[in-house]
Amino acid sequence: MTSTRDAGSSTRDETQVELVRLLERLDELLERLADVESRWADRIGEVAAGYRVSAVNLAHYWAIRGLDLRDLQNRLAAFGLSSLGRSEAHVEATLRLVRAAVLAMLEDIWCPPQPSVVSARRSRELLEQRTAGLLGPAPADRDTRIMVTLPSEAAGDPDLVRRLVQRGMDVARINCAHDDPQAWRAMAAHVRAAAEEASRICPIAMDLGGPKLRTGPIEPGPRVVKLRPRRDDLGRVLVSARAWLTAAEEPAGPPEPGMTALPMPGEWLSGRRTGEVLAFHDARGAKRSLTITDTADGGLVGSLVQTAYVETGTVLWVDGPIEPAEVGPLPEREQALVVRPGDLLRLTRDCSPAPVETDGPQRIGCTLPEVFSCARVGESIFFDDGKIGGQIVAVHPDTIDVRIRRAAASGAKLRAAKGINLPDTALSISALTDKDVADLDTVVEIADVVQMSFVQDPADVAHLHELLADRRGDHVGVVLKVETRRAFERLPQLLMTAMRRPGVGVMIARGDLAVEVGYQRLAELQEEILWLCEAAHLPVIWATQVLEQLSKSGLPSRAEISDAAMGERAECVMLNKGPHIDDAVSVLDDILGRMGEHHYKKNALLRQLRSWYPTD
Repeated sequence: MTSTRDAGSSTRDETQVELVRLLERLDELLERLADVESRWADRIGEVAAGYRVSAVNLAHYWAIRGLDLRDLQNRLAAFGLSSLGRSEAHVEATLRLVRAAVLAMLEDIWCPPQPSVVSARRSRELLEQRTAGLLGPAPADRDTRIMVTLPSEAAGDPDLVRRLVQRGMDVARINCAHDDPQAWRAMAAHVRAAAEEASRICPIAMDLGGPKLRTGPIEPGPRVVKLRPRRDDLGRVLVSARAWLTAAEEPAGPPEPGMTALPMPGEWLSGRRTGEVLAFHDARGAKRSLTITDTADGGLVGSLVQTAYVETGTVLWVDGPIEPAEVGPLPEREQALVVRPGDLLRLTRDCSPAPVETDGPQRIGCTLPEVFSCARVGESIFFDDGKIGGQIVAVHPDTIDVRIRRAAASGAKLRAAKGINLPDTALSISALTDKDVADLDTVVEIADVVQMSFVQDPADVAHLHELLADRRGDHVGVVLKVETRRAFERLPQLLMTAMRRPGVGVMIARGDLAVEVGYQRLAELQEEILWLCEAAHLPVIWATQVLEQLSKSGLPSRAEISDAAMGERAECVMLNKGPHIDDAVSVLDDILGRMGEHHYKKNALLRQLRSWYPTD
């Protein structure tokens, strides 16, 4: 029979053996850090002096994440030691502290570990300093900044910008894919004035358009509008259809948003009065009547109780000796190709408007000619944020044939100017277009940050650095937008190159990235990007579709509230424009303030809970 003393001795021996093995494993990892630091010495040496320790830690993190450490984590946790799960920002320091703790258990004495390249406290200080330098100081009640994409209206509406700043906008984003330098300067001036009025700092970030792949134009439809009353389930009219009759020579905006405008000869229109009935035959030949119900500045409001299709040239007449008048030019209706699973779609170098009806395969242009020399048979291709997907089945100098695999069975509409993603294709193109280079002149003049779209290669980053230096843009920070698979796969090298000059950040552009890597992988990849940037002590912007439903409709979904809360682990969360953008800023400000009391990165913060405990 084994005595209790013998059993205890055996347990101690097993513990000693396990501690020795842990010590050996930790020493192996520390040796691996030294090895990768030597291998990356040239890259580290090119990094700006203030970022050198971060480059070393980034290399250390890259080194240990090339291994499966799950068994080691479990073994360390069994002794109540750090399982390395929160070591991103201070890899060497964590390993040395854990090693010192294991050694103390073995020898019953504490020996302070050797100094490391960066401590836990210093790593957090570096991230906070760089975030403040790039995105401005943190607001009083939260650490995560809010970036807002300014709509075009911001150029002429300083009150809109003022409301956004008051609600909590910390960084204003100007999208260079829209508007022009004059509008951008007006937006920037409104932001500066609103920030000064609020005694705050609100940096301006300008987003370069980059070589976005898009579908070409489609032949426009007829110049016709549909007027349709709203009916109940029994077909009874609940709300009459309404139209805005305005002078074709000097058209005025309708008194209500969304009201269909009918341009009419101004002299004829000036003779019309409330209560008059305007008769006409619509595009189908159906006889209809429009009753003038109201007047407003610049026109008249007419209503009708039957559906009507009104086209350019439709003749309206009034009973009596009054000359009839024709409806003036109406806008062309936007058309779309309808594709179904199994269809063949032909991409063409020719970007002339594509016909909607054709005897052979449907065709549509592609705005980036380089695609035709880079694409290969078997590669995947997606359109319109992944709503339509297919596989390339043939490549010719001027055409690419795509077999549609993903689309609604009843047919999916593919419109002009929709994004094209080629996640498998190695596109040998620069991330900076000629327009981007020209836009940099304005960026250097008015912006604090430039956001680089579709970056894929370290050479793209080096090129941007050169262009900024040529324009004396040393004050402009650089944010790399990770929105392609190749950018994600090369992120360590991209970060090393970006850190050659101060002022660096990363945006997780989740829309295009999800299409590129597959929606099922997005959650995993955004986590990995957050970890890698934390290792480099660089701020991250969490972007795309944050509170999008709230911004557009005024009512959030439950899922997007949870998504916004997850964004607290980044240093900044970006909102896109929408009619209710000011409400979205207020809600996001509240969410980030609350979540900041519970989490920092992957660390759960155990503040005092009040939900279940009385306060008296």
